[in-house]
Amino acid sequence: MTQPAGVILAGGLATRMGGGDKCLLPLKGVPMLESIVARLAPQVGAMALNANGDAARFASFDLPVIADSVAGFAGPLAGVLAGLDWAASQGHASIVTVAGDTPFFPDDLVARLTAEAEGMAAPLVLARTPDGRQPTFGLWPVALRDDLRAALEGGLRKVVLWTDQHGGRMAEFADAEAFFNINTPEDKDRAEAML
Repeated sequence: MTQPAGVILAGGLATRMGGGDKCLLPLKGVPMLESIVARLAPQVGAMALNANGDAARFASFDLPVIADSVAGFAGPLAGVLAGLDWAASQGHASIVTVAGDTPFFPDDLVARLTAEAEGMAAPLVLARTPDGRQPTFGLWPVALRDDLRAALEGGLRKVVLWTDQHGGRMAEFADAEAFFNINTPEDKDRAEAML
């Protein structure tokens, strides 16, 4: 399997943080997105950022910025679809998504997701920890993007409902802390302590 493209999902509204772009929040003086890019880049063949609104605010990161094609902030699946459409236009067969508010994800995330997809016609794998599935961390096949578009247009919003319909697998990760995400000011303080 050729190396998947990476898509950082940062298209949410960040309501629990008071709005704005969580991925641009500084952790120890460095924008969280910078840490995420540095962690993901060695694992993927290309990279893009899924975010809505004015792309200029991310200009310093030198990444393609792709907006949701489904209106109304339809959740992470809308970002996955945007990523799949972008990847298709670049000639990639699959993408791996990571959340834009989760700076500690594993250095071997992509390798473990792709290993779990061995033998699948359409590789579809989510990360799972002892805390449960991590639906924004997954390997997604470009081949299913039209099916996903139809599901979103039909009102589907829950990631696992769609992945289960397509025989999605789980890649097990023992360290739940690696998937710690920053939703509140208290979480940001905790992440800085973890650094």
